[in-house]
Amino acid sequence: MRQGRTSARMLTVALLAAVMMTAVPAAGNAQKTEASAEVNTKTAATDRAQQLAQRRELFERMSAVTTIPWHDFAAIDQYERSLNQALPKLRTASGTLLGIYIPPELWSGTLNPDQEDTSLTGIAMFGGIGRDGNGDGKADRTDDDDLLYTIARHVLQSGTNDEDFGIGLWEYYHNTRAVQRITQFSKIYETFGHLDLFEHAFPVPVGTRYSYRSTWGTGRSWGGYRIHEGTDIFADYGLPVRSTCYGIVEIKGWNPYGGWRIGIRDLDNVYHYYAHLSGYDKTVGVGDVVKPGQVLGWVGSSGYGKPGTQGKFPPHLHYGVYRDRGLVEWAFDPYPSLRAWEQSDRKKKKGSG
Repeated sequence: MRQGRTSARMLTVALLAAVMMTAVPAAGNAQKTEASAEVNTKTAATDRAQQLAQRRELFERMSAVTTIPWHDFAAIDQYERSLNQALPKLRTASGTLLGIYIPPELWSGTLNPDQEDTSLTGIAMFGGIGRDGNGDGKADRTDDDDLLYTIARHVLQSGTNDEDFGIGLWEYYHNTRAVQRITQFSKIYETFGHLDLFEHAFPVPVGTRYSYRSTWGTGRSWGGYRIHEGTDIFADYGLPVRSTCYGIVEIKGWNPYGGWRIGIRDLDNVYHYYAHLSGYDKTVGVGDVVKPGQVLGWVGSSGYGKPGTQGKFPPHLHYGVYRDRGLVEWAFDPYPSLRAWEQSDRKKKKGSG
């Protein structure tokens, strides 16, 4: 009997030892994975910083050649990037460093039998717009210098002042939205003086009292049946409502549905819609450039009626986002982004504390 108990005890000890031996490597592996993820994050940040520096250098260099300000080039490039993101099946960047896409038939000429033609003579013969931007005697659609110089020469055909620049943009895109967006983006870049303007913030201060859940697609009846295109963040009257992004104020004022609302366009060509406010920060107006965390107004319950209508529902912020596809805009669910921005703000607040 004693021998059986001793054997059982030895078996138990052996099992515990085995568990401990396997647990230690598991913990070690977790630490290694965490460290590896941190290294990868830092590497990605370094690579991005280098790319932005190279892009800025290209804009500055081409600005010296063409007299177009660097922030105008940055705006064109970013607008092109936003179209690539919105229409991935129809277009992709022609070069490597820039986001600019020029269709082969536009570059080489519609009737050119060689759609990848880099010969200046051949491109000119068939009415293509491709130009040589780096002095190598070729107009290569995959070369970033050639791409940017080609856009510049095409736009500058109308003149060099601001009005002429707008006309040149319209002649290239044949789209008033494109002219408006590039003008807006240029102002944002000029205001802050650098390219890395994609940080975000949660629309109300973290650590305050609020609640929200995914309300995308739920039914609405006031003003006719429609679906809910956004997320409602319920909070007390007067809680600050903040910009979630770097952007420009596109619209501000009363809307029968949204009450006192404000709309901001960011550099990804996404329109951020804030509704049911109780009032606005007086320093923020249409055409002003804003940054993440900047106060726009305060939570309220305005809307569902004529100007000034209040109190038809509990106080909350309706937050919606809309992506511009070039000719039309479409709404998408902001809830996943809100969760990510909230977590990021919590980490920043914890780190600063």
